[in-house]
Amino acid sequence: MVLEYLANGLVFSSIIVLGSIGLSLVYSIADFANFAHGDTMTVGAYASFVTFGAVGGLGGAVLGLPYGFFLALLVGIAAAAVVAVATEKLVYESIDTDSIGLLITSIGIAFIYRAVIQIRFGADFTRFGVGTLPPIEWLIPYGIRVTQHDVAIVVSAAVLVTGLHVLLQYTDLGRKMRAMADNPDLARVSGIRTRRVTLWMWVIGAGLAGAGGVFLGLFNQLSPRMGFNLLLVIFAAVILGGIGSVYGAMLGGFLIGMINQMMPLVSDLTDALPLVPSVGIEYANAVAFLIMVAVLLVRPNGIAGEAT
Repeated sequence: MVLEYLANGLVFSSIIVLGSIGLSLVYSIADFANFAHGDTMTVGAYASFVTFGAVGGLGGAVLGLPYGFFLALLVGIAAAAVVAVATEKLVYESIDTDSIGLLITSIGIAFIYRAVIQIRFGADFTRFGVGTLPPIEWLIPYGIRVTQHDVAIVVSAAVLVTGLHVLLQYTDLGRKMRAMADNPDLARVSGIRTRRVTLWMWVIGAGLAGAGGVFLGLFNQLSPRMGFNLLLVIFAAVILGGIGSVYGAMLGGFLIGMINQMMPLVSDLTDALPLVPSVGIEYANAVAFLIMVAVLLVRPNGIAGEAT
């Protein structure tokens, strides 16, 4: 039973990590909390949903997912990136305001994204037409009931995160992004073309968010509020890891995702203990935030955040 919760936590953590990275990138380089980030995940999910409905399976499958799904995943990543860059050029770049003004603006952008999706697709839940798979047989004796789709989510997220690590550490663009995150003014006077780096930041951050949205739709269901409902959990992960730290966001996303999926175990434990209030799984997000606050009391800058 514990192994099954851990396995589910790993799958959910993979989704949270993808969402957390983009949010942390925007904060570290653009210097504001982007409240439209969750709805950017929804944009990617629905773009992928439409594409998959159009292309179908394309005659083959990997880990139980048709080739067409992976093509749709790439379209979802690209759509989220295009929408984010268009929003940056048309809205954020055009507004002469501070980080608080941009934060409030991003809330309005989130409502616009959500309204457009709801007008087109309605408010009902829907699913990718990939069918359901039975649990992987050789894992069942160990108490782990995960499907090939779950494995596909974890593997795909690992590939994307590894690609981001290589980009940040071993490419010229990655070094420029890290320089801007450390000191944007110094990066500018040093000759770095900061506008170009900022646009790439939107492409990468929103693209990863789009991938997270697609996997969230595969893990659960698609709905116009799916990204928004996850946004506070993603914020908790970013703050826990150290806001502005990409690697801290990865760690925070992993921890928050595991805590969320381990809540049934906590619920069973509290039910078995006398004189202890029952903590049901509906309190998963509240417990995650409580742990975040406890960590911040000890490390105000987050687990991986730098001291100021």
